[in-house]
Amino acid sequence: MKIGVLFGGTSAEREVSIASGAQVVRALREAGHEVVAVDTATGVLGPAEEERLLAAGIAPIPPGREMLDMLRTGDPTALTRAPELQGIDILFLALHGGSGEGGALQALLDLVGIPYTGSGPLGSAIAMDKDVSKRLFRDAGVPTPDWLMAPAPIDLVEERLGYPFVVKPSKEGSSVGLTVVRSREAYEPAIELASRYDDDVMIEKFISGREITVPILGDEALPVGEIIPKHEFFDYECKYQPGMAEEIFPADLPPDRTRAVQELALAAHRALKLSVYSRIDFRMDDEGTFWCLEANTLPGMTANSLFPRGARAAGISFPEVCDRICRLALEEHRRRRRG
Repeated sequence: MKIGVLFGGTSAEREVSIASGAQVVRALREAGHEVVAVDTATGVLGPAEEERLLAAGIAPIPPGREMLDMLRTGDPTALTRAPELQGIDILFLALHGGSGEGGALQALLDLVGIPYTGSGPLGSAIAMDKDVSKRLFRDAGVPTPDWLMAPAPIDLVEERLGYPFVVKPSKEGSSVGLTVVRSREAYEPAIELASRYDDDVMIEKFISGREITVPILGDEALPVGEIIPKHEFFDYECKYQPGMAEEIFPADLPPDRTRAVQELALAAHRALKLSVYSRIDFRMDDEGTFWCLEANTLPGMTANSLFPRGARAAGISFPEVCDRICRLALEEHRRRRRG
């Protein structure tokens, strides 16, 4: 196939997306496909630009607003008119956060009839909005930590959630802008930090326990993973800096608990109307209850990211999982056009 790999963009997760794009480009070429590399902020990359950009690593903190603002220019429809993308069979979306993961790009591609990987516009938008996602989790019987949306007076937060609690942007990923709040004094600074990344800020009960993740491929839950971060929670640095977290696939859980969290993950995936693939993240408390934190519609796709590691535990190599995602997405595209 001729496949365009879209990555980069202008969200706070730009560097993470570039790292995913680098690995996906190589994996799809290894699988025998013709691949065009595209940074959605700057356009189709030539060989030298591709080598330079895709060799870059991920800094310990996300890129600043000034750098991202410099990239937020240009015609968003130019992507669909690039001559290098003529005759493309499918676009592999290695984008994280912002309009690339939140449904806007998916809606544009649906309008022009270009197949792409991941969920459609509705599922992508729902999953990006943690407030809406949690309402649907709850309605589907998937436990999720209690929460409030800012503005919320500290007296109400203390009464409803207690300490510690989490303050985070409602529509960001990779733990960008997230704070674990342990005192009244830390509340307003945490709100201010989260507000830099999103107009909607969530205040969520903190669940102490084990970090659990479930990759979904098609209609199948892959082996469950556990993340043991060096910090109190799986923050941006622990996610992307070498040696900052231990990631175990399959997780050390009894078979019945493994099946239970896989069933919850599939229920969450379906509740948000997701398709093709996703990754559903949980905390397991000391009593063994799984609490769903969020769904990732375009999970990280470096060779050592959580989703590919879950696939590897199921005997699926990285080039094979990238290829399978493309083929599942083409089937979903044909189904949507028929429907």
